[in-house]
Amino acid sequence: MPVIETDSLLADPQLLRKAHQVLAFLVHFYVHSIPPDVIFESMVIPRPLVTPLMAVSQALRIAPVLTFADTVLWNWELVDPKLPVTLENMHFGRYMFSGTEAERNFYHGSARTELVGAEILNIINEYHNLPNVTEISSVCQINKLLERLSLAIEDINTSIQAMREEVDPRVFFWETRPWWNGSASGDSAPAWIYEGVADTSKLDLSGPSAGQSSIMHALDLFLDIDHKLQQRRYPAPSESNKKADHGFMERMRRYMPGKHRAYLEWIARSPRPLRNVAQETPAIREQYNAAVTTLRKLRDRHMRVACLYIVTMSRSTRPPPGCPMAAVMRRMEREAARQGPATGTGGNELALLLKAGRDATTRAVLPTN
Repeated sequence: MPVIETDSLLADPQLLRKAHQVLAFLVHFYVHSIPPDVIFESMVIPRPLVTPLMAVSQALRIAPVLTFADTVLWNWELVDPKLPVTLENMHFGRYMFSGTEAERNFYHGSARTELVGAEILNIINEYHNLPNVTEISSVCQINKLLERLSLAIEDINTSIQAMREEVDPRVFFWETRPWWNGSASGDSAPAWIYEGVADTSKLDLSGPSAGQSSIMHALDLFLDIDHKLQQRRYPAPSESNKKADHGFMERMRRYMPGKHRAYLEWIARSPRPLRNVAQETPAIREQYNAAVTTLRKLRDRHMRVACLYIVTMSRSTRPPPGCPMAAVMRRMEREAARQGPATGTGGNELALLLKAGRDATTRAVLPTN
C-alpha cells in the first residue's frame, strides 16, 4: 500500500483537519477490527497510515490519534449551507464507528455543550478587554459577566442532562466506546507501535476524551480551579483527592489543536486573574462564588452521568453475540476481566478523577467574611 504525500495539504487548515480526522478514524478502525482471538504484546500500525497522520498532526500541533476534535468539533456538516451555523442546521456524526443513534447523539450532545460554551469564551474575552478592573464601572461590568457565566454553565449542565434521554448507556458502552480506546488503554491492552516512528512511547495516544474540551479548560483557568493541588485552599484535599491523577487536565491539552492550546496559555498568563480580583474586591465575591458553585453542580451532574454510562455499564453483561460489534465486545470483555477500576477513555480511574475535579472546584469558593 503506497504512502500518500501531505505537502499539498499544508497550506489549507481545513484540509489538514479533514486529513487528521480520516486518518485517525482509520487507525482506530484498523486496531479494533483485529479478530478477538488474536493476541499481541504490541499493535503495529502500518506506515501508510502512520506517515501521513504524523505529518498532518505536526502541522496542526495535535496528537497523532483520534481526539475530541475529530469526533466532535470537526465531525459535522451543515444541513443547508445557505443558512447560518446553528444546532438545528448541523448534522453530526459525519464519521462514525458503530453507526448507532447512540453514537450520533453522543457527538451531537457533546457539540451542543461546545456551542453553549462559545458564550463562555465571549465572557472571558470581554473581561480581559476591560481597561481597569478596579473602577466602579468595571466592577459592575464584571458582576454582569459573572451572572452571564453562571447562566452559561447552567446551560451546559442542562445539555449534559439531556444526553441521558438521547444516548442509550448499554449501546454507548458496548458498541461505541470500545472504538475510542487508544494505546495501552488497559492493563492487558497492547501498546501501539507506529511503524517508522523512532519511539512511539513518547507519543500521546490515549484516544478521545471529554477532558480534551478546550471550553472546560478555559472555564477552569478563568475561575482558577486548582486541579494540581498547588494552592493551599480549604477544605484540605482528601486522601482520595491526593490519589487522583493531578496531571490529567494538563495532559489532555496535548490532544487539542495547537491554537486551542495557545488560547488556554494566554488565559493562564493573565496579569489580573479573576479569582485574585474577586479576592481583593468584596463587591465581586458573591457573583464569583455563584459561578464556581454552578460549576461544582455541573461536575456533580457529570459524575452521576459518568457513573451510569461507564462505571455501572462496566459491571453489566455484554449483549449477546451476533451483532456487528460482537468480536470487539468479546475482546473488551476478556481484557476488562483483568483490569482494575473503571477508567475514562484516557486510561484514568474515573471515580477518583471526577471526584477530585469536583472537590478542586469547591475549594475555589472564596470566604465571604
